[in-house]
Amino acid sequence: MMRKNFGAQSWLYPMPVLIVGTYDEKETPNAMNAAWGGVYDTNQVMLCLSHDHRTTENIKKTGAFTVSFATVETLVACDYVGIVSGNEVPDKFERAGFHATKSELVNAPLIDELPMALECKLVKFNEDGICIGEIVNVSAKECILDGEGKIDAEKLNPISYDGVTHAYRRLGDRVGNAFCDGKRIKP
Repeated sequence: MMRKNFGAQSWLYPMPVLIVGTYDEKETPNAMNAAWGGVYDTNQVMLCLSHDHRTTENIKKTGAFTVSFATVETLVACDYVGIVSGNEVPDKFERAGFHATKSELVNAPLIDELPMALECKLVKFNEDGICIGEIVNVSAKECILDGEGKIDAEKLNPISYDGVTHAYRRLGDRVGNAFCDGKRIKP
């Protein structure tokens, strides 16, 4: 079977659509769509943030941020906070239709419309714009929990970013069981 070469590309599947929530020094909430981020270590997240973002400035001043997951239901608002700069549109949080509740654990907003969030303390900013945060709590609205009190991915209804076609995609059905299905292959 032939393969087609595309050269060096930053394509990774699936890429979560992460919405980073911050406060400025006056506790005005801000949100941005950060397509490049993920797990850094056991209790840490990593975000690739340009130095000129309002979000970057806010994190450096407050030492805290939240990371929420964009959903099918909030797609338009989540895309909006990614295409509009908080430096140019200071009220973009409100324009997106978002409402904030202050986290009890970090100095950052929980976005009421986004049902799951990682609440993080800043660990460090690397010189190349990599922001590393310690996850101090994961919070989720009860409406996305299953009967056992765990987060139900279908109820969360998160979207992912397809960097090849610049599309948002809904995550699909469960197709297997991690750390289990591979045991069917005998050594």
